[in-house]
Amino acid sequence: MADHTEWSFPAALQPAPERLQFDLDSAMRSVVMVHAEIPEDAFTANALGTERVGSGVVIAADGLVLTIGYLITEASSIWLTTHDGRVLPGHALAFDQTTGFGLVLPLGQLALPALERGSSRSLEVGHEVIVIGHGGLSHSLNAKIIARREFAGYWEYVLDEALFTAPPHPEWGGTALVGMDGRLLGIGSLLVQESVSGESFDANMFVPIDLLEPALHDLRSLGRPGGPPRPWLGLYAAEVRDRLMVSMLAQSGPAYRAGVRRGDFVLAVAEHPVSSLADLFRKIWSVGPAGSEVPLTLGRGEETLHVRVQSADRNEFLLKPRHH
Repeated sequence: MADHTEWSFPAALQPAPERLQFDLDSAMRSVVMVHAEIPEDAFTANALGTERVGSGVVIAADGLVLTIGYLITEASSIWLTTHDGRVLPGHALAFDQTTGFGLVLPLGQLALPALERGSSRSLEVGHEVIVIGHGGLSHSLNAKIIARREFAGYWEYVLDEALFTAPPHPEWGGTALVGMDGRLLGIGSLLVQESVSGESFDANMFVPIDLLEPALHDLRSLGRPGGPPRPWLGLYAAEVRDRLMVSMLAQSGPAYRAGVRRGDFVLAVAEHPVSSLADLFRKIWSVGPAGSEVPLTLGRGEETLHVRVQSADRNEFLLKPRHH
């Protein structure tokens, strides 16, 4: 595991505790390092690696840690490192495919303050925020909201509204987005290229904390969101010249088994034309729950093909966490 204390932000980019109206030290103590080890035969091992390191935020008195779910997906072991260097094992309690959040239950007493959750609804472009990664003040960053918009990920993932900040934090996974009142507003997910007024630059994408509350009870009690899972096709698409091209397929996934191939263009779902990546996934999800048959219209060279994909529950392809 890399040493995450070897670098620091320049002092000018770090928040100044004396200028804040909340206890920054307490907020930084709530952020832990999340180190997950994943078996080599795991479904996500090739795409996400077998060793994943990021941050997480203590959000409850029992030490429950909120992080970004891809860090802990299929983890065989999880280690949580506190601000003062203590290391405790953790259990992957839940991963919400819809929001992208993950929950880790510490197997021991973290004895850290829980960071109070706020709401991102009042955030506007230009608002100042603080991005906190594990490592204290040297890994904390003054930033601004530069956009809030829909986000669609090729892995069959859509957020109606995600938060984007700059400058970017280089260790974005699981970082805490904190408002100027000291409350948690989001969890770091990605490093992205964002464009504002014709200028492109790196930014971080955050999952808004508002998405957690409706799912939290089920995630804690069931280890998953309530209700039927969404249909999953294992079809990774990209927008290419105003069309949706299949860029990759899960080799054992439903779309591959149904005859979909890389380079195909997805023209319609259940005879309804698709216009964007988000539109494609929403139309797939609207067909029915996991297990539903999803009709696709494909363009392959000069041909138009009609295939019916027997969808699946993505979780059935993932290794389950060990019970402790």
